[in-house]
Amino acid sequence: MAVRIDGKALAAKVKARAAEGAKDLPRKPGLAVILVGDNQASRVYVTGKEKDCAECGFLSFEYKLPAETTQADLLELIDRLNGDEAVDGILVQLPLPEHLNEDQVLNAIHPEKDVDCFHPFNVGRLVIGDPVFLPCTPAGVMEMLKEYDIPVAGKHCVVLGRSNIVGKPMGALLLQQSGTVTTCHSRTPDLVSFTRQADILVSAVGRVGLVTADMVKEGAVVIDVAMNRNAEGKLCGDVDYASVEPKASYITPVPGGVGPMTRAMLMENLLTTARRHQGL
Repeated sequence: MAVRIDGKALAAKVKARAAEGAKDLPRKPGLAVILVGDNQASRVYVTGKEKDCAECGFLSFEYKLPAETTQADLLELIDRLNGDEAVDGILVQLPLPEHLNEDQVLNAIHPEKDVDCFHPFNVGRLVIGDPVFLPCTPAGVMEMLKEYDIPVAGKHCVVLGRSNIVGKPMGALLLQQSGTVTTCHSRTPDLVSFTRQADILVSAVGRVGLVTADMVKEGAVVIDVAMNRNAEGKLCGDVDYASVEPKASYITPVPGGVGPMTRAMLMENLLTTARRHQGL
């Protein structure tokens, strides 16, 4: 039976560490969150991030914009926040309404305030192994592996998914810890031949029940990044938890696994940029 990796407990630990680290700062770290439109899932995420800031003693500034906001108006707001000394990090909640250019919006955030690590400058720094920030979800996974003393060096790490938000940076971070990384995606033939080789299997696809017991090597570490809803509307990941758990050595649940860690690592990034902005 696998050890259940408790992301919720570890996230509380990370946030407490961030709160302690901010106590001696001349001013509190400040996060600006921009929400465009009325997406209810986005509303929940933004509320969660504001709650995290409050727990850490950080400031949060919410900018709620109507769905019809123009590209020019959104870019103007970001430019103003880039120059606001009270704002250490800027987060634009995705997805944006279809008429807005997501890449242009994210690239408008100053790299020093890009706490999501989406800007090409920060992505480039990450790839060469000299990051300013770490992308929150992959960083949360790495923190889990560290907390549970799960070695990466020399292990075959298989990542399912090649998104810019999770898949690609996840592979980069595992590689930097001397893992041997295989990235699989929708065009990978004979997927099971790769997953069965994985010492560490990270799934970030967004497909209910994708990873079943026959796809997992005995004793593998299984990290489920996805947040899906099954036919009954219940929150779940990519991994068929009930069948995979007896076969794995460690496994993350959904919910209560990677999700809380993503938010906690955002607080760490915010503390990092606040220290930089205050010359510490």
